[in-house]
Amino acid sequence: MSQANDQFERDWVEEPAADLLRVLFDYKSLAPDEVRHLREGLSTEPVLTVRLAECLKRLNPWLDEDAVRRTVAAVTRVSAVDVMEANEVAYTALTYGVTAAHAESGRRQDRNVRFFDFDDPSANTFEFARQVAIKGPRKEIIPDLIVYVNGLPIAVIECKSPSLADPMGEAIRQFRRYESRDEFSGLGAPRLFETAQISIALARDTAKFGTTLTPVRHWAEWKDPYPLTLDALSAQLGRTPTGQDILLAGLLAPANLLDVLRNFVIFETIDGRRIKRIARYQQFVAVGKAIERIRTAVTPQRRGGVIHHTQGSGKSLTMVFLATKLRRLREAENPTLVIVTDRTDLDDQITGQFQRSGFANPIQAESGATLRSALSGGAGTTVLTTVHKFHSAVPKGSPIISAARNVFVMVDEAHRTQYGALAARMRAGLPNACMIAFTGTPIDKTDRNTREVFGDYLHRYLIDQAVKDGATVPIFYEMRDAQLRIDGRDLERDVRAAFPELSDEEFQKLKRGMRLHEKLAGAKVRVEAVAKDILSHYRSTIEPNGFKAQIVTVSRDVAVSYVEALRNLGAPECALIMSTSNNDSARLQAHHLSKSERDTLIGRFKKRDDPLRILVVCDMLLTGFDAPVEQVLYLDAPLREHTLLQAIARVNRTAEGKTYGLVVDYWGDNRRIADALDMFSDEDGITSALRPLSEKIQLLESRHRAAIRLFEGLHSHDDAECVELLRPDDIRAKFELDFLRFSEAMDMVLPDPKALEDPYPSDLKWLSRIRVLARRAYHEEPFDPKDYGAKVGEIITNHLSVTGVEQLLVKFDILDPAFRPHLDRLRSGAAKAAEIEHAIRHEIHVHRDENPAAYASLWEQLEGIVNDKREARVSAASALSQLEAIVGKAADIRSGAACSSGGLSGTAAAILPFIDPDLPETERSQSAAGITEALEAYAEVIDWQQKEDVQRQMRRSIKVRLRSLGLDAQKVEATTAKIMDVARARYVG
Repeated sequence: MSQANDQFERDWVEEPAADLLRVLFDYKSLAPDEVRHLREGLSTEPVLTVRLAECLKRLNPWLDEDAVRRTVAAVTRVSAVDVMEANEVAYTALTYGVTAAHAESGRRQDRNVRFFDFDDPSANTFEFARQVAIKGPRKEIIPDLIVYVNGLPIAVIECKSPSLADPMGEAIRQFRRYESRDEFSGLGAPRLFETAQISIALARDTAKFGTTLTPVRHWAEWKDPYPLTLDALSAQLGRTPTGQDILLAGLLAPANLLDVLRNFVIFETIDGRRIKRIARYQQFVAVGKAIERIRTAVTPQRRGGVIHHTQGSGKSLTMVFLATKLRRLREAENPTLVIVTDRTDLDDQITGQFQRSGFANPIQAESGATLRSALSGGAGTTVLTTVHKFHSAVPKGSPIISAARNVFVMVDEAHRTQYGALAARMRAGLPNACMIAFTGTPIDKTDRNTREVFGDYLHRYLIDQAVKDGATVPIFYEMRDAQLRIDGRDLERDVRAAFPELSDEEFQKLKRGMRLHEKLAGAKVRVEAVAKDILSHYRSTIEPNGFKAQIVTVSRDVAVSYVEALRNLGAPECALIMSTSNNDSARLQAHHLSKSERDTLIGRFKKRDDPLRILVVCDMLLTGFDAPVEQVLYLDAPLREHTLLQAIARVNRTAEGKTYGLVVDYWGDNRRIADALDMFSDEDGITSALRPLSEKIQLLESRHRAAIRLFEGLHSHDDAECVELLRPDDIRAKFELDFLRFSEAMDMVLPDPKALEDPYPSDLKWLSRIRVLARRAYHEEPFDPKDYGAKVGEIITNHLSVTGVEQLLVKFDILDPAFRPHLDRLRSGAAKAAEIEHAIRHEIHVHRDENPAAYASLWEQLEGIVNDKREARVSAASALSQLEAIVGKAADIRSGAACSSGGLSGTAAAILPFIDPDLPETERSQSAAGITEALEAYAEVIDWQQKEDVQRQMRRSIKVRLRSLGLDAQKVEATTAKIMDVARARYVG
């Protein structure tokens, strides 16, 4: 590091950090001589053993000298196979204490020795020291600051100059050396990290923290100095707080540090590997505010509230942290804790999280009887259950389960189930419980129930903030049209003609149960087309980077069709996960799996190196399914509102090398996306979560400029000159960062053809060549193509382009006054044409029964124009002109304007096309008008559509007039059915 950077580090980072600890929180600064004395001159000892012994005696006055020595040895002479195991052993001792022999009145009575007074922070000794050298097996390390509590090193701080290209990266790399990890094996002093719980990297405006062996991508910022406010911190500092100020105030304020140490650290085993987690700031603040309300509520009924933490930001862990703190809350008096979900898979997931986290004795209720028994067993029980089990746990007329006030119920995704009979049973069984709601999606602006039942928000952590913090990755959204069209002029009428024996009432029941959208979606030709497009997209965009996919279908039958189509296309291994029933067809039963078989497949899918790449689902794994390896959700189902938002959040989990999640929507109805987003206020930050392609392209442009700016003024083909420019370490570090960001932006845009336009691919090749040459010239790590994505080179080399995919825009009602101004704001004629096309489709779908003949004509015209447009037989401008003409016709039809030479309008005009066209025009018009007059009289009867006797009289009146025209019996029956359909559509009052 240069002398200037050394100075910046001391003046801008290290000194302000030391001042904050000393002045704001009354930490004592230890001089080098004091450190030497307090650790008895042992350069290999990270613990201030003298200070620790003093504090142990003060906190445990009954300890004798031998017990003090044994207690100190319990955390300084830890026996373990690696630093993680040693840290866990030491952590358990520090937080729970150790047992020491004690004699009283001549009798031996073992007692627990405490290392800290967690209830009274002022009873502990808070100190820090700068530049303490700790000798490891081969070399010594010298962290910038070490924070001690009662002589125990609890936090290690590394400071970096903010003028460096990547100060956080350098600091985190240094921690890897301190811990003797990976390539630094034997070069650190891992004993320091046997008791240290928090690792902190500071660079003035930016700051991050981790814990023992934290991977790079899990280092996080701390953005809330709670319980201080930003204004209060600013007032105490006398200046605007920097990023490092906020982190230090939030994590190292004495009360906070002890709280984090005791209640917000867990160890768990993931894929056979022991890992350590420490809370992020939103989890710490949410739990703190929940405890604060519980303690200060005016009445017991006001103790609850709502915690809204966006999907994927660690909501299950927040529940564990809150439960842990409630267990130790004196006011809670050994509480009963109940964690309630509305789905079995969520219950399993959260139960698993509690068990992995080492939470003491959580009980998963297997039945209502088990639930009642567990909750009746007295205080101190923790029960996990689905809300449905309260149905049998609290049968009608049964006594309450518990009237205690120290019962705390945490309800996950409360908006889904908490206002019906099951929730009422729960409240009847636990009438005085404190209810705390957790939700991963915002509360609907019109939904007042959640806050009325649970109370106001305790804390909110919105999706845009989670993306900014790196807690989740951004979600990109695109819509694709399968470009399939319905053959035939009128599907519904063809179905009607196929069942002439049905009465009108029976046919209406048939229509209600027909689920036409699902049948169209599941048509073999459509599923095969979409499956082929999905496979092409997956192979070019997702698979090369090692990520996986989920396909959501409209029904289980369609899900089976997708699996069959994908396998026939030679797709990577895929599996179907769906609910089952004994009454399923043979086709569905062929795909039935036991619970253990489903769990095995899900476990395989979550492993990045397992060949199972694609899961096809219908109603399962849409909520509570945490698979960071999943990057794309292919959506071919009409999910709405909360279910839709929860489903798309499946792709927002962070994973190594994953920079975004993607939702590809094939259902072709953007309105439900808009409706889901419109449910919530702007402050919910939802709209920023779904990013259009234009934003990705803008990001590519800006990152491209940043990557090549360094070489401005140089001859781009002079490799030697470019490599020479990269000789200084800091310039080379900045180039590396800019190159990776440019490569990442390319990865986001591909396979859109925009990424293949010059200068992006040529500059990426050129920069990658310079990068390789510079690494070789300066003896750095060999070039690894994974740094910028294997598929980037593959796609650029093959000049991959995407054709046949149409982006669909938000639909509007074409008669809405706001439609045309919005249309004028669109960027191109092609976009306008696409939007008008789908608006017309919506118009026809909603109103075609009011005038079947006229709308059938429109349908034919629309299909012709769309086909011409897609086959490039007409220009986008020509298609736009023709579509705009159809808008006018649709408006005329909707308003009942004249549509025949007879000058009829409204219902009469809609009936006219069904009367024999071979008859004289005057006679046809008179008959249409007469039928209309008769129908209007009957339609004045309230609820006529539900009264068969009224409909019978209407049909008789129609038939009398049709027979008077000389029509045969078969034609009379068919025409009568069509006219009755018009009447049902038009006379809806």
